[in-house]
Amino acid sequence: MKTWLIRIASSVVLVFVSIVVGGAVSAVTRLPDLQPWHHLVSGLEPRAAEMTAGFTLDEYLRREEAVFREARDVVEAGASAGANPAVPNRYVTGSRSHPLQFGDWNRTQVLDTPDPKGGVLLVHGLTDSPYSMRAVAASVHNRGFYTLSLRMQGHGTVPGGLVNTDWEDWMAAVTMGARHVRQRIGPDRPLVLVGYSNGGALVTKFALDAIENPSLPAPSRLILISPMIGVSPTAWLARAISRLGPVVEKARWLDVLPEYNPFKYNSFPANAGYQSARLTGALGEQLGRLAEAGRLQKLAPVLAFQSVVDSTVSAPAVIYDLFDRLPVGGHELVLFDLNRQARLDAFLKPGAVLPRLLGEGTHRFSVTLVTNTSPETLAAAEMTVAAEAATMTAEPIGLAWPADMYSLSHVALPFPESDPLYGRQGPLGSVTPRGEKGVLIVSLDSLMRVSWNPFFPYLASRIERATAF
Repeated sequence: MKTWLIRIASSVVLVFVSIVVGGAVSAVTRLPDLQPWHHLVSGLEPRAAEMTAGFTLDEYLRREEAVFREARDVVEAGASAGANPAVPNRYVTGSRSHPLQFGDWNRTQVLDTPDPKGGVLLVHGLTDSPYSMRAVAASVHNRGFYTLSLRMQGHGTVPGGLVNTDWEDWMAAVTMGARHVRQRIGPDRPLVLVGYSNGGALVTKFALDAIENPSLPAPSRLILISPMIGVSPTAWLARAISRLGPVVEKARWLDVLPEYNPFKYNSFPANAGYQSARLTGALGEQLGRLAEAGRLQKLAPVLAFQSVVDSTVSAPAVIYDLFDRLPVGGHELVLFDLNRQARLDAFLKPGAVLPRLLGEGTHRFSVTLVTNTSPETLAAAEMTVAAEAATMTAEPIGLAWPADMYSLSHVALPFPESDPLYGRQGPLGSVTPRGEKGVLIVSLDSLMRVSWNPFFPYLASRIERATAF
């Protein structure tokens, strides 16, 4: 028996090593040459160990300035010398993809107001930047809130910045940001946390940390947009492959692509996915522990928005790992359905959607499905089942699906149609390439992925309702 166990263990190790080495070899042969923005791994970002309770936003911004200065001096100056600005490259001065063509939204953003009715901390997603929080921040600021859209370490500069960043660093930044907002608005006004994608995991974990640590400022409301509650377990394998990085530098990367997006990296280091897996693992463990102890009743009301199809995060995890664990407490999940107009049905993969949740018995949270009012129309309605209720209500929302859009996407939810970059008329929202397959470096799936939300006015109105304290 012992011999068989040794053989089985040896076989497992051999398979694992083969996969890791094979992955590294694949990276060398599959990926294009690395560029200066892949090689630069900054040591200037503030790390979790130094971000103690006394670490301030002003200190964070000073370090942020140093990181951006380093990227300008080391990467942008060299990339711009002799480069053709007509070629989209975010690191070439004068290129139509240079961030300053749209505003300095890679950095932390503050929207202040003299007498705020409350404060909102907004946290962007993985490989992203504060630009993704731009529209939501403007919406709540216009209603009298102080907003802080915080840049997470490793983001907004060069993709190499994510090679050595840990999720604990991001968590320390969120904690610092929440303390700052609470100090700015005072002790009695509402503190709202908004998290998009990976930022959704971060703000949710902070809210759980505040339950266990009363010295932290407890939020009054959590708003999650495409929250990263669960990810693919293959992220752990990617990290193992990246361990060969000191020998095979390309092994650190899952994707190496042209950087034509001014506010989001296209290249993706393995460590980024690994840190998200570690974060969601820690979040899941904490949710389970607090649920078992009966302490989740102290969690602020959660309002989450999720597309029923999402290729970036696990949409079912939002339901089963988060909402199904929550006690009754004013929580609501808003799902954006596929476009159910009958003429599109023949093109949709069967079983490629979440359970509809409506008509499946009662839940401890409210469920709203934004979907077609009927298969004959593009007009949309909200179908809602309240917490602990069995009956459904339906109300038109005064919005409709665009005729050429079959679903939303992970990246679309926080961007309105009018967004100057990702909106219907924006340079990255209106890409419709035509030609032969297998020619483009960037996949057609990526280029055709919808980047704006036709139901953003509805999302903004729901956030307004949730923050009407």
